[in-house]
Order: sequence, then C-alpha cells, then structure tokens
Amino acid sequence: MEGRQLASKWLKTEALLGNPRVADHIPATRVYNTSNLHQMLNRYGFVVIKPIVGGGGNGVIKITMEGGNYAYTYMANTRSFTGFDEMVRSLSTVKKKRRYIIQRGIRLASISGRPIDYRVKFVKTKGRWVCRGVVGRLARQGLFVTNLCRGGTQLNGSEGIRRSLSGRMVRAKRREMLNISQKCTRILERKYPGIRQLGYDYGIDKSGHIWIFEVNTRPQ
Repeated sequence: MEGRQLASKWLKTEALLGNPRVADHIPATRVYNTSNLHQMLNRYGFVVIKPIVGGGGNGVIKITMEGGNYAYTYMANTRSFTGFDEMVRSLSTVKKKRRYIIQRGIRLASISGRPIDYRVKFVKTKGRWVCRGVVGRLARQGLFVTNLCRGGTQLNGSEGIRRSLSGRMVRAKRREMLNISQKCTRILERKYPGIRQLGYDYGIDKSGHIWIFEVNTRPQ
C-alpha cells in the first residue's frame, strides 16, 4: 500500500514550482545557504527553515528580522541578536550539519493566538486517487509548529476554518484545498510514478490565501 517514497522536501517543492497552476500557492523556497537566508530575510522579514529530509517538526526553525535585529525560535525558545553573522553562527549549532531549505514565512490565521494548518490526505486505491480527509492541526500554546507529536490539537478541518477565519469561508476553502491537491497529485504522479499516498500540509493566511507548506509521501 505504501508505494514509492520521496523523502526530499526540495525535490517535491521543485516539481510543483515548475507548474504555474500551483506555484502561486507555494511560499518562496530556496536551498539554505547564508546568502539566500540574508536575501530572503531582507525581502520578507520572516522565514522558516526546515531540514530537507525529516518530519514531525524536527529541526524546524522560525527566523525574523526587524529593524536590523535578528531572532530565531526553535521549539519554545527564542534567541535574539544584533547582527546577522552572530545569528548565523548560533544557528549552526542548532542546525548541525543537516541540509535545509528556507521558506518564506506565512502569518497564519489563528485561534486564540495559536496558528492552525491543515493536512489533506490523498490515497490511490483501485487505480484512482481519493481524499481520505481534511484535518486541522492547532499549535500548542507558545509553539509555532502545529505537529500533533509536538502537542498540537487535531480539529475537524471545517471547524478549524470556521474558528480561524469565518463560517462563510468553510465550503470554499475546503473545495479549494481539494482542487489544489488534485492538481498537485497529477503533477507529482507524472514526475514520480509509483507514489500511492500523499499528505498535503496547507496553511491559510489571515487574508484567506491557501499555501502549500509540504507534501509527504508517507503521511501519518
């Protein structure tokens, strides 16, 4: 049942970025190096870096720049710096030698200050892809990662949209996530034949725009 696995976040993101129908839903993403990090912080002021291979929120770090000051948050701990180079040196002790990607940070719609994102699971069964559910994942108080293994709370997807945005948006946003998932599934299956499960991690920002953060070929 498991089908083909593809661990690299970068390869899956790259495949989707090449398609204009879904690229608008993917935050700007680059491979981690200090030059790319500097450029993206100057442009966006807020980025998230994550290991190219890994899951469960392991190693995911939020980095911000404001008024020439820098800070990064790993789990519930935030460290602040007055210079970029000083911040990067400290960051390397947390990153260790893992390869990372940098993703533009998205200010998610939230519930009582806790960010929420969504997992949409698609499974290939009897030759066709079917959706196996849309669930919301509400971050534990004080954390920016929503993973359930990090203390996040699972909600029905519709309830999450209603409470973080509005009841009027529930049907439209659910339908939009499913439509994007169908397009992405066709793209990924063409590029990587043999995949049989896909878990899409979506965020919805405060204006209602849907973003794809990650695609998993072995969704939990």
